Amino acid sequence: MRFTAFDTSAIFAALLALPAALASDSLTLYLPAKPNPFTLPASTHATLSSAGVHITAPLSAANTFVFHNVTPGSYLADIHCPTDAFHPVRIDVQPEEGSEGIVRAWETFRGNDWNNKGEVVPVKEGTKGRGFEVRAIGGKNYFMERPQFSVFSILKNPMILMAVVSLGLMVGMPKLMDSMDPEMRAEFEEQRKNSALSGVMSGQASSDNPLTNFDMAAYLAGSKPKEGGSPVASNNGGNVKNQGVRR
Repeated sequence: MRFTAFDTSAIFAALLALPAALASDSLTLYLPAKPNPFTLPASTHATLSSAGVHITAPLSAANTFVFHNVTPGSYLADIHCPTDAFHPVRIDVQPEEGSEGIVRAWETFRGNDWNNKGEVVPVKEGTKGRGFEVRAIGGKNYFMERPQFSVFSILKNPMILMAVVSLGLMVGMPKLMDSMDPEMRAEFEEQRKNSALSGVMSGQASSDNPLTNFDMAAYLAGSKPKEGGSPVASNNGGNVKNQGVRR
């Protein structure tokens, strides 16, 4: 029986290169300090998706997401959490050069072109090796709080404000008139009597004022104003009435 001699140096070199090869196939995402990672639900997980590839990583006890057996390509890393939202990250894994591959990450935005890269995400050295830290957006709100009754909300109503101002003018104007100088008060009363608006409001129409006989309905209808011919019509009617009936 013949035994084949193995090169022990080659086996030892392969064993040393094995951890590096395994490290290059894994990808780690770290959670930020805020919000507190320990308060996140246990169902929180991260996904690494590409064309025909979908890898899922659960939340570990070290508050990290570790993806194993990641092949070279361009991926979208997204964290799914019921209570908090995080920015998605684009991760490019280039083919290995030697013992380690080149991995880069950028922040991306949904709806934009894939080639439109955002801010570069720096590499972070953590407890689980080299990886990338995602950035939190904020908490998710699924419900709208019902507004409570407030007096200020009623006072902010424009109709209420107009009513308050009108009431203030009605109460304050008489007191202001009483406190005015007699000469100034007489001048103010004279100007108010001579104004066209006061004549219209009081019902005393002036023949010189064209606004008193203005018919808004006829103007909007497009009809011409009727000329005064009522006296003639009344006289004609009287003549016709006085004439006898011919047979």
